[in-house]
Amino acid sequence: MSRRLPSTPPNLPGFSFIRVLGSGGFADVFLYEQNMPRRLVAVKVLLAEVVNDEVRQMFQAEANLMAQLSSHPSILTVYQASVAADGRPYLVMEYCSATLGQRYRAVQLPLAEVLSIGVRIASAVETAHRQGVLHRDIKPSNILTTAYGHPVLADFGIAATLGQAEASDAVGLSVPWSAPEVLLDEVAGTVASEVWSLGATVYSLIAGRSPFEVPGGDNGTVALVGRIEKARVAPTGRPDVPRSLEAALARAMSKRPADRQSSALEFIRDLQAVEEELALPQTPLEVAMDDWALATAVDLDERTRIGAGTTVGPSRPRRRRPAASGRPRTVDSTSQGSLSGRGRAAPPSTGRLIAGVAIAAAVFVALVVAGLVTVARGAGEIPVVTDVRARTEGAAVEFSWDDPGLRQGDAYIVTVDGTASPPQRAAEYAMSVDEPGTVCASVTVWRGGKSGAASAERCAEVDEVPR
Repeated sequence: MSRRLPSTPPNLPGFSFIRVLGSGGFADVFLYEQNMPRRLVAVKVLLAEVVNDEVRQMFQAEANLMAQLSSHPSILTVYQASVAADGRPYLVMEYCSATLGQRYRAVQLPLAEVLSIGVRIASAVETAHRQGVLHRDIKPSNILTTAYGHPVLADFGIAATLGQAEASDAVGLSVPWSAPEVLLDEVAGTVASEVWSLGATVYSLIAGRSPFEVPGGDNGTVALVGRIEKARVAPTGRPDVPRSLEAALARAMSKRPADRQSSALEFIRDLQAVEEELALPQTPLEVAMDDWALATAVDLDERTRIGAGTTVGPSRPRRRRPAASGRPRTVDSTSQGSLSGRGRAAPPSTGRLIAGVAIAAAVFVALVVAGLVTVARGAGEIPVVTDVRARTEGAAVEFSWDDPGLRQGDAYIVTVDGTASPPQRAAEYAMSVDEPGTVCASVTVWRGGKSGAASAERCAEVDEVPR
């Protein structure tokens, strides 16, 4: 099938058109030079035929989200969003001259580089999830490389949103990296499906092909979908890939969402553990944390490296030692007894050391207490759903609740049997089940990148499922 010609680049005040960068199913990307400040920028312009009032509103909402997220070091920077004189919305973005979508098939990427890319891109995805945003189109071609060689995730949310509004070839091209439940239209996207896509993307960068692609075989859309839905993922085939990494990727691409890593953060931990196993420098985790968490993120068992954006150490679970209760004792160096029972002053250096330890303990306890107070205050600001109701009709289950006081930008996250749904504004959640049993759900309010306390779990009994 022949590809369409690019649309006419719009006339944008303050920008000079240079050349076409690429074309997709719903937008074209052009290279412009911005006049003030002078720099090269990539401008993504929606096609005139897909633009209507609904798409224009979605574009504005997604552009605002991208602008908020683009401060992350591994998310493509958005400089400006507006509407051209001819009515086409456009985004002005950081210009990246390279994409992994071409490079990983041409050359074998070093394993250390792939692990580092995986940690950084998964950090971007985890950050977005904490803001209640799903990418829904994670794949190698959406990972660009900046002029300084840093990988960044592009097309955040816009491609998926518009792909649902307008069917296009761009959506079909994402099949190799889409989770089976997405291909089956069971969900539009969840945290679990994003974990699947992350695993499939890292696998592709290692193997030089998508996970269910058969070299020399039938790799059409129908064949790929069939294998994704039924077949088990094969090993990458690279001798330098340890079993632990093969297992982590296979887990990420499990058929059942519940069998995958529970979050992008857990996937990151698995990749960092492989880096540690191979004695590679550990790629820092780029996920923002609260100030109190940064202050208390060191314990005596294992150090946590705090770098730009929060660098968390190895993935092994850590045990927190209980903080000392009461006031720290003041050590008087002149009253310490010796082994002979005579009073003898301790050496000045020992006294200072003991006093320093006591002061450090006091500071640590104070920081922990302050952190707990901060968390309690923060949690108190987020409303809590208290009245979840359940109704069943045949195989359909509907949970509903009253609005506890949502603000602009807030959302609900519904957790059903341990699996979180995409953020939503509606105060109801409907689903269907395949077999009789108990279905339980709880609801959490998401605000400003944080989730409040979950509601009491409400369960519904499904006695019979029509066949």
